[in-house]
Amino acid sequence: MPLTEHGRARKQQFHDRLGILHHRTLHHKLKERFPAAFNTRWTRRHWVHASLFATLGALVATIIPGFSAQLEPQTRLHATLPLSLPPLTVRAPNAAHPGHQWEVVQVRAGQTLGALFDSMGVSTQVMHQILEQPGNREPLSRLRPGAELAFALGDDGQLEGFRFDRSPTERVELTLAGGRIHEKVLERATTTRVAVASAEIEHSLYAAGRKAGLSPASIAVMTDEIFKYDIDFKDVQRGDRFSAVVEEVWREGERIGGGRILAASFTTNGKTYTGVRFEHEGKVGYYTPDGRPLKKSFIRMPIPYARLSSKFGARHHPVLGKMRMHKGVDYAATTGTPIMAAGDAKVQFVGQQRGYGNVVILDHGKGHTTLYAHMSRFGKIRKGQSVSQGTVIGYVGSTGLATGPHLHYEFRVNGQHRNPLSVTMPPPEPLKGEALAAFRAQTAPTLARIESMEKLLYASASKPDQAEGKRG
Repeated sequence: MPLTEHGRARKQQFHDRLGILHHRTLHHKLKERFPAAFNTRWTRRHWVHASLFATLGALVATIIPGFSAQLEPQTRLHATLPLSLPPLTVRAPNAAHPGHQWEVVQVRAGQTLGALFDSMGVSTQVMHQILEQPGNREPLSRLRPGAELAFALGDDGQLEGFRFDRSPTERVELTLAGGRIHEKVLERATTTRVAVASAEIEHSLYAAGRKAGLSPASIAVMTDEIFKYDIDFKDVQRGDRFSAVVEEVWREGERIGGGRILAASFTTNGKTYTGVRFEHEGKVGYYTPDGRPLKKSFIRMPIPYARLSSKFGARHHPVLGKMRMHKGVDYAATTGTPIMAAGDAKVQFVGQQRGYGNVVILDHGKGHTTLYAHMSRFGKIRKGQSVSQGTVIGYVGSTGLATGPHLHYEFRVNGQHRNPLSVTMPPPEPLKGEALAAFRAQTAPTLARIESMEKLLYASASKPDQAEGKRG
């Protein structure tokens, strides 16, 4: 801060007093040292000494004010000036090589891996080196449109890093250095969410399911597992509807796939059928809301999409040329068509029997057996083995007394032949006791979700129809 008028006056007084003090001190010293000099006339020697003391006095007068100046507060001036700085450059950290960034590209429809590497200026030799790494060839050879690959290129254009997703939960980072490849696998966390998908059929079940967000696999579960015993999906028509509670897999805020169907309902011909997923005694199945398995004890057609060529009853035998009781039904199909076990059973017989040719007999318990004849070859089964419903036990052929490839199928109850197309199948055993209590506790939230969705979207559906469908 600048000195005030009062401060300058005090400083000047200090210098004046200091000068008087210097003068008195010098005069006193000279008088003591040269008493004659102040009473008599000076000689040359006196003048030399006086000059010397005057010089010393001047030096002292110069030095002492310098020290005195330190006693006074000094004035310091501060100013803030604008300073232009160059723009700040921030580089993203790069795992492959410092100073390089990942360049992410998406696979286009019809684009091959070789064409993609070529577009990035990476040689075919390097691409094959990457493919030779264990576990890389299969995922990189089956890239779908939209899949992302990342490249890290050096200043010389050489590939220094490569990144891709090996699976929904694994990301692979490769570092290329010195002709060698170093691999690092990063785990990508996923979460599972539960959602409800619902739609009304306009053109086809598949189109409606895809529009509702269901995967092809989930649609197949509905048609081939949950409702295969109650609904003939060839007869599904416009206006039929469905709802499904499904698990969805999410990663980093993106839905990457669908999971299990926890429950589903399907309304057709005025009836609503409902199935809920439940695991019992180590086996997973779908049940009605009251705990009865949707899976029937038997399937009526052990060959999918086959043509019924001969019915049960008396007929003119095509080979023997005379009337004879036909104790089963025939399904015409091409040679090699898989034949499935009609129900859970134990293999009773595998081999040849006269006019039956290659034949398999299954024992389903409680006096129920089934027979499959004219096979071209057997499945991977043996006598005494337990098989599940739907297991392939053989393949269509024309062995034995047959004019062409077909399956002869018989259904027996306590040794008596029954018409497989009309016989009353034994109902599956419902859940009881602790199993039923566990089922109700586990499935109650899922059923509540699907029922609330049904009420929200299809409030016009009649409750009696729904109740009748659920009992089935």
